[in-house]
Amino acid sequence: MLRRSLLLAGLLAGPAVLLAPAVLAQERAGGRVRAREIGLVPGVLQPGPLNALTDVAGVRVGQVTLIEGASVRTGVTAILPHSGNLFQDKVPAGLAVGNGFGKFAGATQIVELGEIETPIVLTNTLAVPRAAEAVIDWTLEQPGNEGVRSVNAVVGETNDGRLNDIRARPVTVAHVREAIARASGGPVEEGSVGAGTGTVAFGWKGGVGTSSRVLPARLGGHTVGVLVQSNYGGVLSMGGAPVGRTLGQYHLREFVEDRSADGSIMIVVATDAPLGDRNLTRLARRAMAGVARTGSTFSNGSGDYAVAFSTAEAVRRTPERRGGVTGYSELGNDQVSPLFAAVIEATEEAIYNSLLMATTVRSVDAATGRPVAVEAIDVAAVRRILEEHRLAGG
Repeated sequence: MLRRSLLLAGLLAGPAVLLAPAVLAQERAGGRVRAREIGLVPGVLQPGPLNALTDVAGVRVGQVTLIEGASVRTGVTAILPHSGNLFQDKVPAGLAVGNGFGKFAGATQIVELGEIETPIVLTNTLAVPRAAEAVIDWTLEQPGNEGVRSVNAVVGETNDGRLNDIRARPVTVAHVREAIARASGGPVEEGSVGAGTGTVAFGWKGGVGTSSRVLPARLGGHTVGVLVQSNYGGVLSMGGAPVGRTLGQYHLREFVEDRSADGSIMIVVATDAPLGDRNLTRLARRAMAGVARTGSTFSNGSGDYAVAFSTAEAVRRTPERRGGVTGYSELGNDQVSPLFAAVIEATEEAIYNSLLMATTVRSVDAATGRPVAVEAIDVAAVRRILEEHRLAGG
């Protein structure tokens, strides 16, 4: 079954970094685009060469997409901060919560100690325990970890139960381990893939999206990358244009239709800037401003989480540095404002990419046997609204 799932995901043909261009070409042929291809360019800072989380050197992403039978539509996305032993060479990290209706494994230890010691895995709500088991297994097996007796597995989730038979719990430990094993640099596949296979955003098909920003050299030249798993609602705004309102699909429409804003978004932020956990927490908080720009209402039933880490060697928590009193070369508070701008812009654009690159997904409700489908957002309609908004002085 694992091999069949991976074949459907296109993951057995070769390394993910080599597959990505072909996958992206297929998306283009199907009319899917990234935000910049239709002139949707949030902010003022420039993206990195890939406009992806992997523009931060050393960061790798791996994904497994599960499409099985009539009703399994889910998957796994794994992010590795660096290629070494993550448990031994921990990365400083910070966590921010917009609304806490979620199941983020490992959250309290990130808050308490300000560091991450495992891959970060995103999946569906009921797969969190198995994902944590897989992360623990993987960590214990790494050379040098023979004496490890405690592991803080970091696993985030959104609920894909509308399109996926979530109660069947199709994600296995093997799937999660495969996603970690497939992690690589290079282009990141977006849309209805990995942890975004069954997600819904603003009533349209959501998914995985990514973006990045590079600061000018005089501001440090640092890179900030973002990856999102979008599965939330509100009143969609794109670049300030009222897309959700214009297309008639939004929360509280006429106060009677069931257009729930409930859902979740997971945001992973990476930077090569030498930040400690305190300023990484501040960076993670600013990612929520990017979510707000898209029209989120951060509703009662939404789990909105952002986790940010630094890959800079200067702040890495190595055994030598953890063993006694030591100092870290960190950016000062007065230098972090450009990074705040970068993460807001990259988060906003990553969300747009998750919507624009997503494809329509059809399924069957496992409880009722009724067909269900979530349509991809109409790219032509979005383009038209953006143009009209600009003509109107937007």
